[in-house]
Amino acid sequence: MRKIEVIPAMDIIENKCVRLRQGDYKEMDVYSDDPVQMALRFKRAGYQRLHLVDLEGAKSAHVINLPALQGIVEATGMTVDFGGGVKTDEDIEKAFSAGASMVNIGSIAVKEPQLFLRWLKRYGSEKIILGADVKDGKVRSHGWLDDSGETLIPFLEKYIKEGVSQVLCTDISKDGMMKGPAVELYKEILSHYPDLRLIASGGVRNEADIERLDEGGVPAVVVGKAFYEGGMPL
Repeated sequence: MRKIEVIPAMDIIENKCVRLRQGDYKEMDVYSDDPVQMALRFKRAGYQRLHLVDLEGAKSAHVINLPALQGIVEATGMTVDFGGGVKTDEDIEKAFSAGASMVNIGSIAVKEPQLFLRWLKRYGSEKIILGADVKDGKVRSHGWLDDSGETLIPFLEKYIKEGVSQVLCTDISKDGMMKGPAVELYKEILSHYPDLRLIASGGVRNEADIERLDEGGVPAVVVGKAFYEGGMPL
């Protein structure tokens, strides 16, 4: 019996549901101009959780698409983990106030580790997800635009020691490309941290890819483009 949790993904720009290719804002496909209706489709299909990313916020360094978050939560009652542009105490408070159950923090963990640790202590590991966006083995930040120079495993190590229990890891080279997920990358992470609530992201095409991740022991996976382009039923 399959154990892996499948989490639909929705990326928002200008209140539209979009997907980028390898994090390139110039390579964007638009799938819906009504995020709430799209979320309701996921809800009707039986999904209870949504991964919502404010891509404008990620690029602009402050949250922008909070009305979409609030509208989705109010209309669906889904558990929503939210990310993109959360850079200040005000940003994170706004995200939780708008209905986010969890917040994904990536860039701040790279650039301002003490602020990240303060949030981790204040809100708890059940509400803070460490975002680790990776390309060529290096962690990237700010909408995948900046190379931090940090190597993935040591980056994870320092925060897991501080209490992080949830990590969303995106292989940028796979994201939006529909060429399959980075199964070996996730198996490597879990070989170091077998109890980690690891959420895979990037490259999933179909149920067979999800089965491969499940067989690799990955606890959860975010799926975006496969839903929007018919690889996964919706």
